[in-house]
Amino acid sequence: MARISGVDLPKNKRVDIALTYIYGIGKHNSKEVLEKAQVPLKLVKDLTPEEIKAIEDVIRRDYIVEGDLRKQIAQNIKKLMEINCYRGIRHKRGLPVRGQRTRTNARTRKGPKKTVGSKRKS
Repeated sequence: MARISGVDLPKNKRVDIALTYIYGIGKHNSKEVLEKAQVPLKLVKDLTPEEIKAIEDVIRRDYIVEGDLRKQIAQNIKKLMEINCYRGIRHKRGLPVRGQRTRTNARTRKGPKKTVGSKRKS
């Protein structure tokens, strides 16, 4: 089993698909990585140690992945909240950030419904 950027890649998948298990690398980036590392498409279990090293070097040199990327995204969101811009306020309140409607739907961001009922007059 190959371990790249702290992630164990599944050995029975093709290399381009297996690289997408690394946070920050999608299908397009995985193909670019393989081109730069000059590694042909094959299963992860068929990779030689030299090919794994080449892939690791390309990722380390050209991409921000895993913990560093998560930290960078968290810092960006924190900055938005500190400067009180519209997107930052939406993050603070736990509402959708990208212009979605909130009158209906938006349950993923808002959480489960909190029913507000009225009491009967007695």
